[in-house]
Amino acid sequence: MRIKALPALLCAGLITATGLLASSPALAAEPARGDAGASSDASAAGDIRQKLERIPGLTVVSVADKGGFPFYTLTLAQPVDHRDPDSATFPQRFTLWHKTETAPVVHYTGGYGLSSGTREITTLLGANQVSVEHRYFNTSRPADVDWDDLNVWQQASDEHAIVQALKSIYKTKWLGTGASKGGMTQVYHERFYPGDLDAVVAYVAPNDADNRDDSVYERFFQTVGTPECRSALDAVQREMLVRREAMLPRFEATSKEQGLTFTYLGSPDRAFEFSVLDQVWNFWQSGTYTDCPAVPDAEKATDDELYKWSLDHGLSIYADQGNGAEGSGPYYRQAASQLGWADLKFKHLRDVRNYPDIYQPNSVLPADMRTSYNGRVIKDVDRWVATRGERMMFVYGQNDPWSAEQFKPSKHDSHLYVAPDTNHGALISKLTPAERAKAEATVKRWAGQ
Repeated sequence: MRIKALPALLCAGLITATGLLASSPALAAEPARGDAGASSDASAAGDIRQKLERIPGLTVVSVADKGGFPFYTLTLAQPVDHRDPDSATFPQRFTLWHKTETAPVVHYTGGYGLSSGTREITTLLGANQVSVEHRYFNTSRPADVDWDDLNVWQQASDEHAIVQALKSIYKTKWLGTGASKGGMTQVYHERFYPGDLDAVVAYVAPNDADNRDDSVYERFFQTVGTPECRSALDAVQREMLVRREAMLPRFEATSKEQGLTFTYLGSPDRAFEFSVLDQVWNFWQSGTYTDCPAVPDAEKATDDELYKWSLDHGLSIYADQGNGAEGSGPYYRQAASQLGWADLKFKHLRDVRNYPDIYQPNSVLPADMRTSYNGRVIKDVDRWVATRGERMMFVYGQNDPWSAEQFKPSKHDSHLYVAPDTNHGALISKLTPAERAKAEATVKRWAGQ
């Protein structure tokens, strides 16, 4: 029932999906600087800090060095409700990796807590990078949270405020990017504030425009990999529930070792079934077809062999710890209210399931965070992207469940690529050589390079 990857129910799972190590060729190629250059850099960094400190509502929390350039941790006072600018505020965290005022700016969000790893297109362009923590995750929240204010328009308005504030310094090209839920977040930003960014590159961004129709996901699991691999995975998943009496004590022992409880889901047995339902999704989200030969023979495997393999290959445990307000709960709240989820049929498990209605985001939330679904805004975004979106690029992974329901780009200088034999970590660099060259040339053109 996902829409992420922390377990599968989540969709942003690989939070570093579009990140590159600091040792990438583009960074390694930075020329050595002598004393004069270092002095000039220090002067420029001080000038940037002064400009940042003059922005109303912005606080410079700290500054460090990253690859020879200043790396700022910042907050901006954001209205709890952008419809009422005089409402209470909260400090939204973000970072700025400053290189030069004339370089492009890559505006990134992971869709969850603050993640500032270097993005693929940041390295490609030699760009500055702004990384934003999503509202109501970690410390980017008010003291008293009204979860109704956690919606895609409010977050888009948060990002709009940050972009407009920093454009007083960076009067250059701005490109938005993010992976999974972060990619979705950038699409929503572009929909509501199309004047902010010059282009968007969204990786593995799910688009559940019709939450009632999950036929695309069903077809994905009927076609991904080989028939032999699909059958073996289904057999393991089924056998886990067939052997519930043997598996549940092992599941409870693992949970006790990790200090996990299941108040939200209701019982260890309900949590066990929920986790088993996620196994195959997680296998394909994080693994590849090369992992298929290791799938055990479900009927011949011992209880210990079956449980250990599952625990190592997709049996993510959904517990109170990590799924409340202080963890991934804000994501599940968004999935339940607006983003949607994959409510799979699991036909091969019907006679061994005890809780047929459990596979949905409200199940893993505390009672005060549960809500009802309204897909009106997401449908509007879907139509807008397909008809009016400009300079938008979508990169998906061929074997990634999250990539099954895709955004359909318009004909206005927008593009869609699928990286072959790739999971939720799809990148431009994982496209075929010809498509990679084409995509990189497009991104550079959008950046004015």
